[in-house]
Amino acid sequence: MTLDAKIPSGPIEQAWAKACFDMKLVNPANKRKHSLIVVGSGLAGGSAAASLGELGYNVKCFCFQDSPRRAHSIAAQGGINAAKNYPNDGESVYRLFYDTVKGGDFRAREANVYRLAEVSGKIIDQCVAQGVPFAREYGGSLSNRSFGGAQVSRTFYARGQTGQQLLLGAYQALERQVQAGSVTMIPRHEMLDLIVIDGRARGIVARDLVNGKLSVHIADAVILATGGYGNAYYLSTNAKGSNATAIWRAYKRGALFANPCFTQIHPTCIPVSGDYQSKLTLMSESLRNDGRIWVPKKKGDPRPPNQIPEEERDYYLERRYPSFGNLVPRDVASRNAKALCDEGYGVGKTGLGVYLDFSEAINRLGEKTVRERYGNLFDMYQRITDEDPYKVPMRIYPAIHYTMGGLWVDYELQSTIPGLFVLGEANFSDHGANRLGASALMQGLSDGYFVIPYTVGNYLATNKFPKVEESNAEVQSSVAVVKQKIDKLLSIKGKRTVDSFHRELGKILWDYCGMARTAQGLETAIGKIRALREEYWKNVTVAGTGDDLNESLEKAGRVADYFELAELICIDARDRNESCGGHFREEYQTPDGEAQRDDEHYSYVAAWGYKGPDAPPELTKEPLEFHYVHPSQRSYK
Repeated sequence: MTLDAKIPSGPIEQAWAKACFDMKLVNPANKRKHSLIVVGSGLAGGSAAASLGELGYNVKCFCFQDSPRRAHSIAAQGGINAAKNYPNDGESVYRLFYDTVKGGDFRAREANVYRLAEVSGKIIDQCVAQGVPFAREYGGSLSNRSFGGAQVSRTFYARGQTGQQLLLGAYQALERQVQAGSVTMIPRHEMLDLIVIDGRARGIVARDLVNGKLSVHIADAVILATGGYGNAYYLSTNAKGSNATAIWRAYKRGALFANPCFTQIHPTCIPVSGDYQSKLTLMSESLRNDGRIWVPKKKGDPRPPNQIPEEERDYYLERRYPSFGNLVPRDVASRNAKALCDEGYGVGKTGLGVYLDFSEAINRLGEKTVRERYGNLFDMYQRITDEDPYKVPMRIYPAIHYTMGGLWVDYELQSTIPGLFVLGEANFSDHGANRLGASALMQGLSDGYFVIPYTVGNYLATNKFPKVEESNAEVQSSVAVVKQKIDKLLSIKGKRTVDSFHRELGKILWDYCGMARTAQGLETAIGKIRALREEYWKNVTVAGTGDDLNESLEKAGRVADYFELAELICIDARDRNESCGGHFREEYQTPDGEAQRDDEHYSYVAAWGYKGPDAPPELTKEPLEFHYVHPSQRSYK
């Protein structure tokens, strides 16, 4: 297979405008004749459904939660990037483009990233018009703060609740279209298969999570906006319901999966405190604006942090990276924390933690100002740890947070299955091997508000859509596949719970394909995953039935997908013999411990295709070409 990214010709500054002009349009009266399915109702899915509904299309929007307001986008804390240059500190569309390509360690497609930077300013205008309560300066202008990987302040925020406020804006727009009748909201439903007819995506099979009934939904195109796959690792900052089933079932229907090993470790999370935990808690990257990260200079120092004098503290990020200090990108900050903890400098009972200290900021700004900026985050930390961060430093440690990999899409956000579009974290397109902080919200809203309304219209205008009945053989085949999997899971009646398998799988992934990876370790992981998956299908227990509310069955299907996805993650990591961004192979590093890319052999998108249950996946490469930001050894020193 040859991958056509459909990148417009000509200068990159004109690429998106040229693409929009070249795309075919759908007459307003004809839009009412087309039906679309949007799976997911977070920032990407909610904004897409609202925008497409307002254009006049007939839209069905699915979510597994009871309300779109419960989408995991609500958990985003720190902010959203945009090239507005309100602080007048040197920001520009080109600088945001440059920082994003460099931050992704030169493993992203230039044209997609430039478009993201180009439309970023429109996102802020849109959200302000919706009433999103961004922080403002005393005079009323919108406020900005800094995030990792940048030397300008381009991040707009609403305290530590930016995702929630942005989602409420998209939710308002979505519900307006629900009221108008152009969008039908279908909550508490999970997509379990993609219906492909004559090589095109034409619908989905969904399960009602309340009564267990399967239903078929036909449309002219399907849009997936279902988030990432970080929960394959079991312990992550994702909501427990977040899962990869929709994109994985699409992969098994022919959509290529790109760069699955590009997973992001967030450096500022509350450390693991025991085996009883089922998830981890994020502490916003925005805290690194005023918090200083350090460890004791003495290994295993048992003293409380406030008793360790300044000269006995190692502010290691400020020492190693004086230009960026505590605001280095996430992959760099995470690897440094791990390295020091591995050497014995970690803090806390487990030794897996470093300090994030606000004493200097409180002395400089006053507690009132710090409370105004980060109060809800400090309160959350205190409730979880019973430690007051106004008085003692926070303890943080890296954790799985985001996934840069996802279904392969072209410039129009269309997958390798015609008619299947993929938005937000569910696709691979914009962040390369490492996402910069505050760019996930930017991508989700860019895709939903400003890209998909153009590109899906072009697809609809250039194709015919014969009527599909539920009795169609391909439709019935998809329903049968779903029923067969459900019946198989319910029939095993083994002795181990789904959670016990998931926890063990997550530990394998974290130990061998987490912050540091080796060829030998990845081979070990693949063997362990295959053995555990074989046991899963013989010894898992799923209580209840398939025709009722059954959370155990929901989890069982998702974990079954995680087993297959986890193996692909490790295969991709083993195949990529270089270090780049969040993919750190210990065999490939510079003398001072930084990631060492191999641009000669690995400057490509690795897109994997499903070839059957017993066949290895097939690799297709999309070469990456850099005409504007030329690859170099990343340096934040």
